[in-house]
Amino acid sequence: MFLAKVKGNIVSTHKNNFLKGHKLLLTHPIDLNGKLEGNKDIISLDLTDAGIGDIVLVVQEGDAVQQIIGHNKAPVNTMIIAIVDDIEIDE
Repeated sequence: MFLAKVKGNIVSTHKNNFLKGHKLLLTHPIDLNGKLEGNKDIISLDLTDAGIGDIVLVVQEGDAVQQIIGHNKAPVNTMIIAIVDDIEIDE
């Protein structure tokens, strides 16, 4: 799992039948201070109703995604599993 910031929406009128009705978002990994890490955006399936600017928790592992959506028919291995309200670190 990793933290990411939602950067945008992915709009697709034609997609895999098992993705119909599901929102796809453009996410970018961040560090614990909210700074973007690397230069790679990631398309993530969203079942949490996240939006642009939200900090989210992302899982990038096919078996975990299959367990959450309840089948293995959708071609997905990256999913937003939580919207992060706050990060508290005790140093």
